[in-house]
Amino acid sequence: MEQDLLAKISELTETGKVDNKINKGSDGVDELTKQALNEGVEPEKVLDALVLGMSIVGEKFAQGKAFVPNMLLAAKAMNAGMAHLKPFFSSGQVKRKGSLVIGTVFGDLHDIGKNLVAMMVEGSGWEVIDLGVDVKPEKFISAVEQHPGCVVGISALLTTTMNNMETVVKAVRGKYPETRFIIGGAPVNQDFADKIGADAYAPNPKGAVDKLNWIVSS
Repeated sequence: MEQDLLAKISELTETGKVDNKINKGSDGVDELTKQALNEGVEPEKVLDALVLGMSIVGEKFAQGKAFVPNMLLAAKAMNAGMAHLKPFFSSGQVKRKGSLVIGTVFGDLHDIGKNLVAMMVEGSGWEVIDLGVDVKPEKFISAVEQHPGCVVGISALLTTTMNNMETVVKAVRGKYPETRFIIGGAPVNQDFADKIGADAYAPNPKGAVDKLNWIVSS
């Protein structure tokens, strides 16, 4: 019964069914997560079920088999489940994998890619601190100060703003030399990441999760 419930949570996270408001006879992630916790299922197992659902839709997105609306629906369902898990994060009963401070670099106002990465990363068990768009080095530095040990994610969509990533990396490392960076966006690649001293480059949201897991394990 427990395994069936967890499998259903994963399935409904992937398909983006939040709750039973649209179809009254069919519960969504919101109701099933609450049910699982009420029945004594370990919060860590519930988190794993939510993460699995997001991982599946993230993999499909990377393969071109799922699209932005699918990711948004899955993230909404995942957030409904995560709301029930927040007390367990606060108490320390469930551990976050780490913290990601993320923002679109200054001069750039594009946020769709950054938002998708933030959703996918949070759905994989990380704490995400989203600084928004047009983020200047000082704001990144302040966030790193408030979240010691975090990884910093920087996004850019324009060739005219991608070089600002290097300014951010140098500024943050000037004050916090051990900070790890992951970058992404249409004009950037691994060679550019190496050039500016970033620790990793991710071509898509699923890749960002994989690279973050690699960073914290290395």
